[in-house]
Amino acid sequence: MRRIVIGGLVTATVVVAGGAASAAPERPVRPPRPTEVRVALPPGQTFPHIANGVATGAFVATYTSSGLGAKEANFAAPAGTPERYIDFPGGTLPPGVTITEAQAINALKQITENLKVQGLTPKDVISMRAFLANPPGATVADFAGWNRGYRQFFANTDLATGKPVDVPLGTAPPAPPMLVNPARPARVNLEVENLPLPGWLVEVEVVAAFPRR
Repeated sequence: MRRIVIGGLVTATVVVAGGAASAAPERPVRPPRPTEVRVALPPGQTFPHIANGVATGAFVATYTSSGLGAKEANFAAPAGTPERYIDFPGGTLPPGVTITEAQAINALKQITENLKVQGLTPKDVISMRAFLANPPGATVADFAGWNRGYRQFFANTDLATGKPVDVPLGTAPPAPPMLVNPARPARVNLEVENLPLPGWLVEVEVVAAFPRR
């Protein structure tokens, strides 16, 4: 095991089990200490999307956001359409950026603002649930677009070096992420038939752990 502090803050102790620098344990490790947040990362990987799981001690305070989606940003598009939630200048998608990807970026900006009110940041997020609806005319949800949007805000550092990793936006060459963040939350993605607001393709809920003061 090795210890890391997420976000450069004095926080509850965070122990990463099963990371690139250590082999997977042969037996279950001890329960987390009362103020410990223990993130289990896929062994042998330096750039994983998500954690295998997260364990929290009994004294770790957490915050669960309500499900949030994209904010209306493109008022040239009709209300209730997916295009209404494109948060790029002029409502124009950059090359190769899908509507789901654009909504994912928009929704994660709303998550960031939601956390900020509580004195938290995306670096404090330990678990996430994402609900994806099919884009118009598609038979399946755009998981690839969602994952590109996710990488702009989460899991975009190399575990071995700690340095940021360039990530793609649409079909553009990889570039620095919108928010450098080492956090790999435990995550589930669910394809759903529809979401609460007309035009939403993405809804996200997160759980964040408060730093120990």
